[in-house]
Amino acid sequence: MSEGRLKEEMREVTLLGNQGTVYKFGYDPDILEVFDNKHPGRDYFVKFNCPEFTSLCPVTGQPDFGAMYISYIPGQKMVESKSLKLYLFSFRNHGDFHEDCVNIIINDLISLMEPRYIEVWGKFTPRGGISIDPYCNWGRPGTKYEAMAEHRLINHDLYPEKVDNR
Repeated sequence: MSEGRLKEEMREVTLLGNQGTVYKFGYDPDILEVFDNKHPGRDYFVKFNCPEFTSLCPVTGQPDFGAMYISYIPGQKMVESKSLKLYLFSFRNHGDFHEDCVNIIINDLISLMEPRYIEVWGKFTPRGGISIDPYCNWGRPGTKYEAMAEHRLINHDLYPEKVDNR
């Protein structure tokens, strides 16, 4: 691929390689950027693991720590990873319950990319002796991905993992 063609394809991506990165300290979905999927005719998963996700409890203001797992089957667009990292970082001073965070993230990514399928799973460290691991997913309505979402939601925790890292 020629350098000019690559630059044209990546014209929507402004954060990757930018040395003047600005870190937002409040929730900001406008940070997210996309680029074209070069393999739109193939189903494949893209998975992101963010083991240092933080947000604030909306009641106490105390920090909540956890891991955020995002998996999706792209359609025409894909999320650029640096913008996703900065977006997830923007939750650092955002006050929402764990369940709200995963739903906000999935809604923002659906709006941004229009993926075929997506799931977001938060695994938070215990506070007050209990951990909360909310999971949500979505499949494009009227397609096999809608049925896939239903199946994965029903079965996502059928075989819970051994939790020994908390």
